[in-house]
Amino acid sequence: MAIFGSVRYPNLLHLIIVINLFFILIIGSSEHEKLSISTDRASLLSFISQIVVDPDNALQDWNSSRLHVCNWTGVTCSHVKERVTQLDLSKRSLHGTISPALGNLSFLVILDLSGNFFRGRIPVEIGALSHLSQLSFESNLLEGETPAELGFLCRLVYLDLGSNRLVGRIPATLFHNTSSLQYIDLSNNSLTGKIPLSNQCKLTELRFLLLWSNHLVGPIPPSLSNSTKLEWIDLGSNSLSGELPAAIFDKLPCLQFLYLSYNNLASHDGNTNLRPFFASLLNCSRFQELELVGNNLGGEIPSIVGDLSTSLLQLQLGENRIYGSIPPSISTLVNLTLLNLSSNLLNGSIPLEVGHMGKLERVFLSNNSLYGEIPSTLGEIPHLGLLDLSKNRLSGLIPDALSNLSQLRRLLLYENHFSGTIPPSLGKCINLEILDLSHNRLTGMIPREVARLRSLTLYLNLSSNFLQGPLPLELSKMDMVLAIDLSSNNLSGRIPPQLGSCIALEYLNLSRNLLQGPLPISIGNLPYLQVLDLSSNRLKGEIPASLQASTSLKQLNCSFNNFSGFVWNEGAFASLALDSFLGNSGLCGSFSGMSSCHKKRHHRFIILSILLTSLGTPCFVLCIFGYLLVLKLKTRQSFAAFHEAVSDDEEQQTKEHMYPRISYRQLSEATGGFNGSSLIGSGRFGHVYKGILHDETKIAVKVMDSECGGDILGSFKRECQVLKRTRHRNLIKIITACSRPDFKALILPLMSNGSLESHLYPNHGAGRSLSLIQLVNICRDIAEGMAYLHHHSPVRVIHCDLKPSNVLLDDDMTALVTDFGIAKLVIEGGGTSNAVFDSSSFSSTAGLLCGSIGYIAPEYGMGKHASTKGDVYSFGVLLLEVITGKRPTDVIFQSGSSMHAWVKSHYPHKLDSIIEQALQQAAPSDGTCDSRKVWREVIMELIELGLICTQRSPSARPTMIDVAHEMGQLKEYLGRDVTFEGPWSEGSSG
Repeated sequence: MAIFGSVRYPNLLHLIIVINLFFILIIGSSEHEKLSISTDRASLLSFISQIVVDPDNALQDWNSSRLHVCNWTGVTCSHVKERVTQLDLSKRSLHGTISPALGNLSFLVILDLSGNFFRGRIPVEIGALSHLSQLSFESNLLEGETPAELGFLCRLVYLDLGSNRLVGRIPATLFHNTSSLQYIDLSNNSLTGKIPLSNQCKLTELRFLLLWSNHLVGPIPPSLSNSTKLEWIDLGSNSLSGELPAAIFDKLPCLQFLYLSYNNLASHDGNTNLRPFFASLLNCSRFQELELVGNNLGGEIPSIVGDLSTSLLQLQLGENRIYGSIPPSISTLVNLTLLNLSSNLLNGSIPLEVGHMGKLERVFLSNNSLYGEIPSTLGEIPHLGLLDLSKNRLSGLIPDALSNLSQLRRLLLYENHFSGTIPPSLGKCINLEILDLSHNRLTGMIPREVARLRSLTLYLNLSSNFLQGPLPLELSKMDMVLAIDLSSNNLSGRIPPQLGSCIALEYLNLSRNLLQGPLPISIGNLPYLQVLDLSSNRLKGEIPASLQASTSLKQLNCSFNNFSGFVWNEGAFASLALDSFLGNSGLCGSFSGMSSCHKKRHHRFIILSILLTSLGTPCFVLCIFGYLLVLKLKTRQSFAAFHEAVSDDEEQQTKEHMYPRISYRQLSEATGGFNGSSLIGSGRFGHVYKGILHDETKIAVKVMDSECGGDILGSFKRECQVLKRTRHRNLIKIITACSRPDFKALILPLMSNGSLESHLYPNHGAGRSLSLIQLVNICRDIAEGMAYLHHHSPVRVIHCDLKPSNVLLDDDMTALVTDFGIAKLVIEGGGTSNAVFDSSSFSSTAGLLCGSIGYIAPEYGMGKHASTKGDVYSFGVLLLEVITGKRPTDVIFQSGSSMHAWVKSHYPHKLDSIIEQALQQAAPSDGTCDSRKVWREVIMELIELGLICTQRSPSARPTMIDVAHEMGQLKEYLGRDVTFEGPWSEGSSG
């Protein structure tokens, strides 16, 4: 038969494969006349019997005896012979294994099962589908080796097995016998060995070859030159070696994309000459992108780089050992949008001609030895959004011309030798998100024009310069900035209280300056502040009690100032040590090594100060006034039960008995007058206190903050609406509500084990207390609760603020989702879910960005309405946070990227450090090799699920039902295959 015309028999195994397949085809051809559509139907039913189909899945019509098989979802038949020719079940969230029965679909032309959760091996029977032209199993969980039988699909045009868990070598038959192939994608697996392309391979039709992110070794095969129609080659993130080819690409005139990054390739002449390689690309007239990052390539960038196709859009040569200067001829690449030459050994100055490349959007020249001044011509690039010149030897003034870059979002000039003042004109860069001018020789004051840049939402770093003068009041305009570092300068004057307006601030470093006066109370009231460094200044007065009452503060350094007064190792200070307060002779308190405070009344005074500071708001004043009024006018008491709070008259009569009446006075007595010692948390719309009622019931009282104005009513009503309509073991349950004109509170059961966040980031500084089994169970509980809200609740709900602090743990460590203050109720219509945005319910919060920084789905930032897929994104971030041990905001600050992007940059072959850290924190240290292997698999599963949930496109994310099902299977897998003795097996939730 013709199919075997080009087969070579390198060993007996291939001969056996050929003989077996020969008999399969011969027997199959003799039976074709006997087979009918009923045979295809039986094969499909056998296939579906091995997979799990969700109740809401459209594949339910496969169970209908009245519906013809050709009308089943995903099935297409030929009109002539009425046989199944196409099976497309991509992105259906299917689980299970792929049945060998698919090999009986003799007329199948297209088989697409991509984007599901199929496990197990690829059936060798697929190799008998002689009519198959398209085969895609991409983005599943398939494992084992790639069947050699796939190499005998003589009509195969499209093959995609990417993003699975395939191992072993690439079968030689795949490249030797399928000459019709145009598209091969085996990327993102764990394949080993060499690329099996020899001179006998005649893949003359091949256009796409994607083998990135595997463990392939050896040189790039010269026989690639036989595939003259190649457009896209991606061999990145492997272990390929040898010289960069100089006799392949000149024979590929259609080549557009070439990705060879992160291998072990070298340039010619002992890794000193890049010219032969670039010369081989000159014939590629449609060339668009070249990536050679991370190969340790040596040599200079040849001047012929400017002779590459003018269609080139991206040139990436970073993380190599390229030396010499940047050739001015590079400017002839007039359509280049990305230029990356970072982390090399380049010297010389930045060519003026670079400014003539008018299409540039991102320029990375960091971590080299470039010197001279920044060419003012760079300010003539209209679309430049990122300019990174950090870690060089550049000097002179920062040019005013940079202010012309209206699209500039990130300007990184740190660790150079720049002098002079910061140009006030930078304030014209109204889209700037990151400004880092640290570690230079800048002088003068911080320009007000720069300080008022509201677009700075990530960080401002001006540290380690010679700046002087006061802190500009305009810094308060940066109300969404995450980090400010002004340390190691000569700044003087007082810290302005207006800094308290930077409500998103998590990191503030003002150390090693000449700042004077007291520390404003408003700094301690910053709701997300985690790190505060004020060391080595001249600050005086008492350390504000608001800092000690902070629920977010993790690190504080007040050392070497002139602070005085009393400091107690309580509240946020409980996790601190004496080092945080050294060099302040006027301080006394309970820290080991600190002078003790002799007068007991001072202790009472400082506790009272903490209470007055943390609760000294109009809300607290109103509460105290209301308390006194109740005592004086008992006959005029007004108590509101839960149904009154939501103004639902219809349900008032039928459900009134379900919610006990609890008065303001009872709540006040239960919480000690809403004492600061009872405060267990704060949020966007109020504070949460713990308390005990007269019947010994432990409660949590969520008091809405009246300072929120009109927002409080909308938040209160939303949370009441959600809690009264939902009943699920993984959602917080309501006890009742108390509503008065000046006081609104929800009364909830007190969760003895606190929040998930408190276990992930314990205040006492010790490691996590949760085992991996507990974490899996907790994440499964969260997924179950969210799936109920999205798909099964009487009124569908979008949570909008899912994060560890909004997940509580009960006595049995069962997770309960809470805090529905900005949730969206959903109405169903036309098969879609639409969030309700009525002014009476949402007030001014309708325009709020839904969620917390780091957990917010990217589409929300583009004005999209809240959706269930936004909650899926937040869950994915939470999942990655649980495994990596990093807060998403930490990742944003440290790497400038989202949690998804940061983890994705390590996936799959750079995850060892993350997995090992997770193993140390949450898995037994004395486990066997087999058990550690199981744990690694579990961690990898969680990482992959987190990445799937946080994909940028909402439509690509699974539903919470899919996620809950996957977490459920993972929990069952742990229960079945992993057994532990001792404390590691305790505390798992049902």
